[in-house]
Amino acid sequence: MTGAAHRGDPAPEGVEEAAHRTVGQVEGYLLWQARVAEAERRARAFTEPLHWLTGAQREEVERHYVRECLIRARADLQRVADRSRSLRGEYEDRYRHLRVRCVALLIAGVSLAGVATVGAALVSARL
Repeated sequence: MTGAAHRGDPAPEGVEEAAHRTVGQVEGYLLWQARVAEAERRARAFTEPLHWLTGAQREEVERHYVRECLIRARADLQRVADRSRSLRGEYEDRYRHLRVRCVALLIAGVSLAGVATVGAALVSARL
C-alpha cells in the first residue's frame, strides 16, 4: 500500500460519499434479489397443490404471481422511501430551529454575563 490509504490520511473529498453510495446500491440490489427469490419460492408453493395445471400453465401462474408480488413490493418500498425523505426533511427543520434557539440562548447568556460584569465593575468603581 502506498499513498494516503497507507498513511491513514483521510480519503479525498467525495470518495467516502461515493463509497457509501456504492455500498447502498449493492445492498439495495441484494435486498431486491432476496425479495425476488422469496416471491419465486412463494409462487412455487402456491402452484404446488394445483396438480391439474399443465407445466406451461404452472409456469404462467408462477410468473404472474411473482410479477404481482414484485409490483406490491416496489410500491411498498416506494412508500417507505417517500416517508423516509419526508421524515428527514421534518427532522432537518426541527434541528435547524433547535440550533437557532440554542445559539440565540447562548448569545443572550453571554450578553447578560457581559452586562452583569460591566454593571459590577461600575458599582465597584463607585465604591
